[in-house]
Amino acid sequence: MAELFEPLQLRDLRIPNRVWMSPMCTYSAEDGFPSDFHLSHYASRAAGGAGLVMIEATGVRPEGRITPWCLGLWSDEQIPAFRRLADAITAGGAVPAVQLAHAGRKAASNRPWKGGGALPPGDGWPVVGPSAQPFPGHPEPAPLDREQIAGVVASFAAAARRALRAGFQVAEIHAAHGYLLSSFLSPASNHRDDEYGGSLANRARIVLEVIDAVRAVWPDELPVFLRISTTDWITEDTRHDRRGWTVEDSVELARLAGEHGVDLIDASSGGVEPAPVPDRRDYQTALAARVRDEAKVTVGAVGRITEPGWAEELLTTGQADAVFLGRALLRDPSWPNHAAVALGATPRFLEQYGYAV
Repeated sequence: MAELFEPLQLRDLRIPNRVWMSPMCTYSAEDGFPSDFHLSHYASRAAGGAGLVMIEATGVRPEGRITPWCLGLWSDEQIPAFRRLADAITAGGAVPAVQLAHAGRKAASNRPWKGGGALPPGDGWPVVGPSAQPFPGHPEPAPLDREQIAGVVASFAAAARRALRAGFQVAEIHAAHGYLLSSFLSPASNHRDDEYGGSLANRARIVLEVIDAVRAVWPDELPVFLRISTTDWITEDTRHDRRGWTVEDSVELARLAGEHGVDLIDASSGGVEPAPVPDRRDYQTALAARVRDEAKVTVGAVGRITEPGWAEELLTTGQADAVFLGRALLRDPSWPNHAAVALGATPRFLEQYGYAV
């Protein structure tokens, strides 16, 4: 059997294969509640053969959403709507997962198809960050004080509790792409001089506190993931006054996260500020492989994975333990089933329903 379609055991959870749906914002919620659109969107990818389906960035606070149309789990009233999603994903044969997030200084944005960028004054809300450095094109964030940081940490834990009650089996902490936790990690956006700034250990402090808080409410038998940007792509050619987050930093963070109970690193990149990205197929997966090799952690690779053979090679050569698919699954909800046929494995439709795709 193709390694892509071998199960992966994380703690007591058996994930049926290693082709997973990456969290991708759809900007289609109302007051944080998922709709019938979300139900069909995620259920179709589960039925299409994905081993794990990750719900898009879900705000732990209303002001932690990227846009007013992002999902949220800041209220118990939202739990039943999320339970519909988890139940549908499970019925399709996949593991239901949710990404918990706070957008920080990139919050209060417009939908991408409306131009993105900051909402007009009066339509958004005040944004926060580690320091007063704004994301380009956005207002200056208010730096969080210690009490406010503790409140954010508590919000992640509360949202994790709700996700568990809704039936999700994996909680992912979003610490990538320049959102709140990522902006604390990067020296390009974190200019603090207290215990949450300066050294890598200080800049990572809030991330480790969130991991500890989520792990404290998440069952020992179920895994917690951490999404990180393996690099900011900030180099001497793009910025001279302050360095960005690097793959060496990511290796150290991955080690620390593992010690605090994270079971898999979801290795993405970029987002703390605009920066050029290499035009290579392995621009991001090569960094995931380095984190896996040097930190000795379980890693999910993501980025430009479109061909079954390439996805299989990432696993058989030890570059990753699983692959997250984004645009490929938007184009073809049954990509995993088709990949299984191409690689000589058993597609879910044949396995569950008795016929092939």
